[in-house]
Amino acid sequence: MIVNTDSMQVYSVLRLLTARPDGDDLAAVTHHLYGHVHPSQAYSVGHWQRDVGDLIASGKLEGKRAIFTGGTGLYFKALTGGLSEMPQVDPVVREKWRARFDEDGGPALHAILVQHDPEMAMQLKPGDGQRIVRALEVLESTGRSITHWREMKGASLVDDASLQRVVIDPGREVSNARIERRFNQMIDGGALDEVQTLLNLDLDPSLPAMKSIGVPELEAFLQGAISRDQAVERAVIATRQYAKRQRTWFRNQFGAQWQRIAEAADLLENYS
Repeated sequence: MIVNTDSMQVYSVLRLLTARPDGDDLAAVTHHLYGHVHPSQAYSVGHWQRDVGDLIASGKLEGKRAIFTGGTGLYFKALTGGLSEMPQVDPVVREKWRARFDEDGGPALHAILVQHDPEMAMQLKPGDGQRIVRALEVLESTGRSITHWREMKGASLVDDASLQRVVIDPGREVSNARIERRFNQMIDGGALDEVQTLLNLDLDPSLPAMKSIGVPELEAFLQGAISRDQAVERAVIATRQYAKRQRTWFRNQFGAQWQRIAEAADLLENYS
């Protein structure tokens, strides 16, 4: 069975733009944690940890080979105990800071964060509204910076001895060509309709789903600000830049226990 380990593929509505498994894939094997979160929610690595913990506790993975796959490095770190689970936040505190954000905006809250948690403030931009709110609500609820909680090593969610760790990296040139081809396939398959459906929800633009690669670019096209070709070009560039950051992150964060292979097909030979 397959367990999603990608922060964007958790969201409903955006199946094409986030490259979620299609109907044939879902029919072939059981999939978990795909498209189960509404875009109006700011889903985090802490939420994912709890969802995986609940999935394991349910017994659905027992006695089966589970493949955790995706592109979010922090999720893999959380899976193997590299991250601590974020503390629960007082709902009253959460509502307080979200109301402040709606009233005053991200830059004003960022200024508050600079005063009370300068280390975390340096890691965020004034426009990172949801992350600033998260930092402030954790700080007030626990009395400690979110950086403190991130540095604490948590318990592994899976048996470390039985893990087989693999990074699939076909290389920059191959990856870049596939990114362009795939995004054009997304457009042809109905990605514009997905973005329009998302926009019709009238969500806060700072929410993670609204920042998914392809959403801002196609939104600009739908609003007449740029041409379709320009939207595609910008989205392809943004995807390539993200892929570059992923390769750098995986290289620096994933140690020697991670095997590097060029193609997914190589898995059949090594892990069948």
